[in-house]
Amino acid sequence: MRNTFAEVLYDLAKDDPRIHIVVADISPAGSMGKFREEFPERFINVGVAEQAMIGICAGLALKGMRPFAYTIATFSLYRPFEMVRDDLGYQNLPVAVVGIGGGVIYSTLGGTHYAQEDIAVAGAIPNMSIIAPCDPSEATEATKWLVNREGGGPVYLRFGKAGEPTLTGPDSDPWEFGKLRYLRRGEDVAVLSYGVITKMAAEVADALTEDGNSVSLAVCHTLKPLDTAGIADLLRRHKRVIVVEEHAPQGGLAPQTKQIAWDIRAECALHTFTLKDEFVHCYGSHEDILAAHGLSTERILASVRG
Repeated sequence: MRNTFAEVLYDLAKDDPRIHIVVADISPAGSMGKFREEFPERFINVGVAEQAMIGICAGLALKGMRPFAYTIATFSLYRPFEMVRDDLGYQNLPVAVVGIGGGVIYSTLGGTHYAQEDIAVAGAIPNMSIIAPCDPSEATEATKWLVNREGGGPVYLRFGKAGEPTLTGPDSDPWEFGKLRYLRRGEDVAVLSYGVITKMAAEVADALTEDGNSVSLAVCHTLKPLDTAGIADLLRRHKRVIVVEEHAPQGGLAPQTKQIAWDIRAECALHTFTLKDEFVHCYGSHEDILAAHGLSTERILASVRG
């Protein structure tokens, strides 16, 4: 996703001089190399000064530009939170705050690099929208939408890192901001997810299909504004609904889906799987950290089959 985002933004910048990238100490990252070399006047590295990164983006937006604040998720959102809230949210400025490595993807770097509560944090800011693509194709659509949109306020764009598989295809619904998207449709079970962990959700959907179920796989790439009507429809049309997300149990998709289910008196069985409400002290791969939080294809299947 990260590399796809950089490539798409570079291509769009050739014809759109409004596009600026402001980074915090990560300009050596190869994905931004071409943009930095060809458009040096539109590439700013503030160093380890994330508050300045957000403030500069706010100033660029006030001048009619399309700025992107780009760095690791914990440093794009948490460290400069006051500026994100006041400079961007309060003034409702069209700035994209790009968080690389949402969730616990930076597994070996420990808790300082885990953005396991970022959806809740960003979602609490008035005027802030949230997009979390599930694969490079959705990353492309989201980036194009951010550049070409008319008006609108700040957006938190949650990415993985690199190497994510393509999960969407010609049979998937079109990508539309603010709308739930079906990657496949069934009648018995619906698996709902977003972001990088959609790969695990797809594995769960595949296994349940092999069990003889008719399974839908849907992605909620826009977490705010949430497509409450679309989720309500999904809850009504399936006997079982499974939500899989790489986020804390508060403030993410799982509790919001539960709230919608309660509001509409949904009759389906609803299973939700999230990160634990704790910092897990475990060293290992991304999969190792997810497993320490209780998130794995095998554990989810054991729970929903039982």
